[in-house]
Amino acid sequence: MAEKSVDVAILGSGTAGLNATGQVGPSGKNFLLINGGEPGTTCARVGCMPSKALIQVAEDYHRRTHLDRYGVDGHTEMTIDIPEAMEHVQDLRDNFVDRVLSNSTDNMGERFVEAYAEFVDPHTLQLDNGDRVIAEKIVIATGSRPVVPQAWEAFGDKVLTTDSFFELEDLPESVAVVGLGVIGLELGQSLNRLGIKVSGFDMAETIGGTTDPEVSKTALEIMQREFPIYLGEAVELSAEGEQVRVSAGENSVVVDKVLASLGRTPNVEGLSLTNTGIELDANGIPLYNPNTMQCGNSHIFIAGDLNGEKPILHEAGDEGKIAGYNAAHDDVMGFKRKVPLAINFCDPNICLVGKRYQELDLDNTAIGEVKLAPVGRALIMGQNRGVIRVYAEKSSGRMVGAEMITTRGENLAHLLNWAISQDLTVGDLIRMPFYHPVIEEALQAALNNLYAQVETKNQGPIKELYPL
Repeated sequence: MAEKSVDVAILGSGTAGLNATGQVGPSGKNFLLINGGEPGTTCARVGCMPSKALIQVAEDYHRRTHLDRYGVDGHTEMTIDIPEAMEHVQDLRDNFVDRVLSNSTDNMGERFVEAYAEFVDPHTLQLDNGDRVIAEKIVIATGSRPVVPQAWEAFGDKVLTTDSFFELEDLPESVAVVGLGVIGLELGQSLNRLGIKVSGFDMAETIGGTTDPEVSKTALEIMQREFPIYLGEAVELSAEGEQVRVSAGENSVVVDKVLASLGRTPNVEGLSLTNTGIELDANGIPLYNPNTMQCGNSHIFIAGDLNGEKPILHEAGDEGKIAGYNAAHDDVMGFKRKVPLAINFCDPNICLVGKRYQELDLDNTAIGEVKLAPVGRALIMGQNRGVIRVYAEKSSGRMVGAEMITTRGENLAHLLNWAISQDLTVGDLIRMPFYHPVIEEALQAALNNLYAQVETKNQGPIKELYPL
């Protein structure tokens, strides 16, 4: 058994771990990056990137259904080769993973160790390769894995997760998607557009993480036009010959495969965190300060999906940077976290920016709205479905949040997030230029509706212009 002492040990080479390493390395501290399991980030291997590749294939193929309105003949005879499409998705996925590895762990030499680690005591890690590491500071960024109910494991490969879905060489004829959050909704719609018979299930009463009643209602109306959706009931599986029966209340379907999209659970098993001396919550997750990523007053920091808070790449990256910086310095520093941003890449996009509806003080909040149906640019694109809802403080007019389902929502959501990050008011935004005809005019209409409800107004005879 070899024993090595380092200044900082980083557990996990995903987005959080790599960003932590990016802070520790330049500090001059002696470090090890220790990773158990598949290298490469969750985003590149089984998350953001392969799902977007499949979405693009499905959207492009689905656009053929719009061609008859333009007078394009022959579109009804268009077909898709599913194995070839899946090979394309996997090729892109492998390219993204290779980029991550070639820009990170491939160049670390002995500072990167492929092994699982377990705490022996607060400073000592036992590796499953027989080695032992003693570290002054430790960053835990071991990520997460898909949730699969124990009873469902008996169905073997008939139950898919994102870990197995993107390995398929062909697609089944029918799929039940259980869990209609981000990945479930994205893949469910994509599979439907590729010609797979899809049924969607969720215990929640809404889809896509929405909390605004108008956005939730509109999202459900739009998505139910594509495939049947059953909400508000627990799901049970039972064998039906070579297939699986999926039941939720009075609703039941028989399918070839079930895609379990029930969220992710932190990878804490096997770490023996009870040997660290830090305080854990009821689920065995360390308690930590989100501005420092420090666990109590200890020498241990956590980052990324492990904490179960915001399993989004840019959040994991920020947490890794914060944890890495503090692990590499004597004094622990707090950092301001970014305004929340969540984007579901279904069509239309579902986006949540800043404060969500359920977090608002409705007595002191103004809400602006626009429906996409009459928006010129959206109508031309054949994408005039959805609604945008924007929120501001009534008294000051300061923007605080938004929920929406709209085409190109991924772009509008960023604009609003940046505005909220800069503490801009609805009046400030109205004075920004809006070209014609663009989708941003839909946002302009929502802002005008919001402006009429706030108390703080722009000075000058024309609200959109600054007087000289």
